[in-house]
Amino acid sequence: MRLRSQKMALRPKGVFMRKDTKLRFVAAVAAFALLAIPACGGSDDEEKASCELNEVDGDLALYNWAEYIDEEQLAEFAEEYGINATMDVYDSNEAMQPIISAGNSGYDVIVPSDYMVSILIEAKKIQPLNFDVIPNASNISDDFSGLYYDPDGSHSVPYQWGTTGIAVNTAEVGTDFPRSWGLIFDPAISGDFDGQIQLLNDPRETMGAALKYLGYSLNSTSEDELNEAKELLKSTASRLAAFNTDSADEFITQGETVIGHGYSGDMFVQFLEQDNYEDYLYFVPEEGGTRWIDNMAVVFDAPHPCTAHTFINWLLSAEQGAALSDWNYYDTPNQAALDLMAEDPDGYYDDLLDFVRDPARYAGGIESLESIEDTGEFEINFADAFVEAKG
Repeated sequence: MRLRSQKMALRPKGVFMRKDTKLRFVAAVAAFALLAIPACGGSDDEEKASCELNEVDGDLALYNWAEYIDEEQLAEFAEEYGINATMDVYDSNEAMQPIISAGNSGYDVIVPSDYMVSILIEAKKIQPLNFDVIPNASNISDDFSGLYYDPDGSHSVPYQWGTTGIAVNTAEVGTDFPRSWGLIFDPAISGDFDGQIQLLNDPRETMGAALKYLGYSLNSTSEDELNEAKELLKSTASRLAAFNTDSADEFITQGETVIGHGYSGDMFVQFLEQDNYEDYLYFVPEEGGTRWIDNMAVVFDAPHPCTAHTFINWLLSAEQGAALSDWNYYDTPNQAALDLMAEDPDGYYDDLLDFVRDPARYAGGIESLESIEDTGEFEINFADAFVEAKG
């Protein structure tokens, strides 16, 4: 569920690239209890696109999270296949969903998060994939098989994964604070920084953070628990600089905020581009937080389904998978990409290793992480509560 764009082109390639880091994180996926069910398969009751391997049937229209792929990488695909590739961006699954669901969006490939995949499958808004023309799907690690939102892997392939937590400018806040969501929600802890705190403009993530702070699941379907979280968020709203997703990472490094709610890769990139990167800290609070997996899927009425399949297969190659993670600093489910990075003899990833392996990243331990799940008809309650809390 994440954000990226042109600013990353300024980062020299090959600097702070991750290698062993990725291996460690993928090994840790086992702790998330993913089921060992074959990743590629499919339901026979829906029609799959009839395409040939590497076939293109028009230009590519990608609808993606902001700042989640290097535009130069997208241009490389377009040049290789002799087409044009365009990308529009969104800042939440809930912003993307109605546009896709309405039909005639014009988009070919989207990048929905875990819980949104199951919603889109149920609504038949993404089509079953034709894995005959996505042979590189075999590069996906077995740890990403049997995912709860697409158990037989028929409609989606994992794109990137990471966590959602809190970033802090320790030069301003110091380091003597609890690794808790209270750093945002409790004025007794962070009242001195009112007006310098940011929360994501995302109903599931932000309502989820409030729920976790209160000791509840971020997938709670209790109206009482959600109302309690809504009131907490409402009381916090006046203390914020912004509800913002696109610029959460930039806000904190540019001094607009000192405490921010955001995604792991976004924060890592921004921190490491600063001369004083050691002043910045990212962690998932002790109460727990979100572990998410974003995925590639083909829109149900994609105008160019064969180009879509070809793009997915291309991005799942070892080389392109490694380039994707090198650019955006999120963790890859692509085992072939991991192997390629691990074989790099120049040690480009070593400087980043200690940074991302810091045990303080998970204040409550890896077991405290939770995936956002589709709550069915209760989903609208999250959206309504969020709108009301923001005022």
